[in-house]
Amino acid sequence: MAYASVSEVKARMTRTLGSSEENVCASLLSDAAVIIDEVAPNASSDAKMVVSCRMVIRALGSGPNGTPIGASQGSMGALGYTQSWTMATGGSVGELYLSRQDKILLGCGNSIGSYSPAQELVPKEVVE
Repeated sequence: MAYASVSEVKARMTRTLGSSEENVCASLLSDAAVIIDEVAPNASSDAKMVVSCRMVIRALGSGPNGTPIGASQGSMGALGYTQSWTMATGGSVGELYLSRQDKILLGCGNSIGSYSPAQELVPKEVVE
């Protein structure tokens, strides 16, 4: 079960999807739903839809100027034909992954990996 439709992904993209990419998009949306359900089954449906679209857009490709979505920096050469990109979130182009912002939207990205019983004594507004 996908949380977003192909038309919702297309509305957020900066380029036009070809017909073969639409089929891939539908499959990736189903895959994204499985990943989201594993990480945050109780997230809101709006958050799941937004994160699904973001995951699929990253997997499908480039921004308007050819820069891979999710890249924090890049470099190009000229006659030596060199091009490299550094991915900001630890993912890669063509891969479905949850970025730090995605995890926060789903409500599962705020922990560092530890828990203290004293956290329950602090009001939620102070912790965030």
